[in-house]
Amino acid sequence: MKIVFLDAATLGADVDKSVFGKLGEYVSYDHTAHNQIVERLCEAQVAITNKVILDAEILSQLPNLKLICVAATGTNNIDLEYAKSNNIIVRNAVNYSTMSVAQHTFTMLFALIGNIAWHDEYVKNGSYAKSLHFTNLDKPYFELQGKTYGIVGLGNIGRKVAEIATCFGANVIYAPISGKSRNEAYKEVSFDELLSVSDVVSVHSPLNDLTRNLFSASKIALMKPSAILVNVGRGGIVDEQALAFAIENNKICGACVDVFSKEPIENTNPLLHVVQKHKLVMTPHTAWASKEARTKLIEIIAENIKKGF
Repeated sequence: MKIVFLDAATLGADVDKSVFGKLGEYVSYDHTAHNQIVERLCEAQVAITNKVILDAEILSQLPNLKLICVAATGTNNIDLEYAKSNNIIVRNAVNYSTMSVAQHTFTMLFALIGNIAWHDEYVKNGSYAKSLHFTNLDKPYFELQGKTYGIVGLGNIGRKVAEIATCFGANVIYAPISGKSRNEAYKEVSFDELLSVSDVVSVHSPLNDLTRNLFSASKIALMKPSAILVNVGRGGIVDEQALAFAIENNKICGACVDVFSKEPIENTNPLLHVVQKHKLVMTPHTAWASKEARTKLIEIIAENIKKGF
């Protein structure tokens, strides 16, 4: 059995991937361009991919391929319909990054709410040393206690975020985007109601036909001027132009963004050109990537290969 990892560098060099070599003939590539995929997978029975796109055009040229292991939860980079109709098994990784993403969600949120970057620079640049007061109140912040925390995507990660928000005294609500009512411990509301009443709107959904461009200009306009949008789901869920406009024109308080419509982010992305940069906290799709999460991910991929095809 030949196993090929197309973009192993996306998991980092600091985690041990040697387990794959114990399961078969293993070949690893740090990165794979679109025009290199077929050549590299032509003899493989198992492909491991994080973000390399395996569409119908590519898959149709790989008669030996039996199993695709996605090094992520989302499978939007795989043509699932073609794979199914051609007996190619697709297995993703679930619940490996729950704690990592939940932690990062609040890391960004508290950095924004607490104006941490501003306060840090205030101390480091000597301004605090020159102050007549023991404290600085120029950048007031608010507590989560008593606020409404709206969650879009109440899966493993969304539930963990809800649990943590509750610990801070927030009132958690959620909107089922699929339209299917679920018996959850939190109050269910419509998507529009969630947007209009939440102080924090936290996105933890996968990207699919139901969530693509879910946060359009008209939906973002429903949010409170004091509200914060946190997106650690997928970039395509939020209209970035509309979000930039809302931030710049004080339609919402600010946003925390870890995912973008195109990654790496393009220089033309409107979020990079927001003048009021203090109202934005952005990270390069790192919420999932604690070392513990990446180690667990490798273990899950290995188990998915062991299941066979």
